[in-house]
Amino acid sequence: MEIIVCVKQVPDTTEVKIDPATNTLIRQGVPSIVNPYDKYALEAALQLKAKHGGQVTVISMGPPQALEALKECIAIGADRAVLLSDRSFGGADTLATSYTLAAGIRKLGRFDLILCGKQAIDGDTAQVGPELAEQLEIPLISHVAKIDLEGERVTVEREQEESYAVINAPLPLVVTVTKAAYKPRLPNMKGIMRAKRTEIPVYTMADLDVDEQKLGLKGSPTQVRRIFAPKQRVQGQIIDADSPQQAATKLVEKLLESKII
Repeated sequence: MEIIVCVKQVPDTTEVKIDPATNTLIRQGVPSIVNPYDKYALEAALQLKAKHGGQVTVISMGPPQALEALKECIAIGADRAVLLSDRSFGGADTLATSYTLAAGIRKLGRFDLILCGKQAIDGDTAQVGPELAEQLEIPLISHVAKIDLEGERVTVEREQEESYAVINAPLPLVVTVTKAAYKPRLPNMKGIMRAKRTEIPVYTMADLDVDEQKLGLKGSPTQVRRIFAPKQRVQGQIIDADSPQQAATKLVEKLLESKII
């Protein structure tokens, strides 16, 4: 069983900085973490490996500092990792990102299952997983709360608005994972030491079978026109009353005082 987990390093700060020229996040020098949803996907992979055997590989696209995120994944329990990093990858939207990740996965060779977090907390698009499946021309099951393996097939519980759908599908496929059944484990000392010793390969554009016009900003049909912080809302006020009628009366009085009505 060859399981690949796609991870992303995301900013761990409220002081997000934007490049005014490209309207993309400035990641250099900004404190970062492994995207939480990707940790759920990694936990799902490690549980499958513990039950059925196999190998877990983590892959990420990002600047050199993303090696820290991959080291953390190895410390948690991943067997190996690879980073896709090149200036030509910079500024990619979800389509260019999925194209590059697909090229990196093909470079790795055989795979049975690809797991992604359902979304990244910086962009919140939930698009890379589905687009990756399209790039690799394999099926997708999104928003999965639980996954298990049965021979050459998987059975998953897919989250819906008020229920779960149980789906059985053949391998290979892409699955995007929610946090429902997967609490990420912490790295132990043995894992931390192994991560320190591990040399993580870095693939550049020259290492991949890609069209340069489909990478980074060049390959991104969507462009961010403007990013800004919303204005802070005025804090609300709680009306204490003994009954709904009294609460309604107090509310009307306050609205009248404020000349709202």
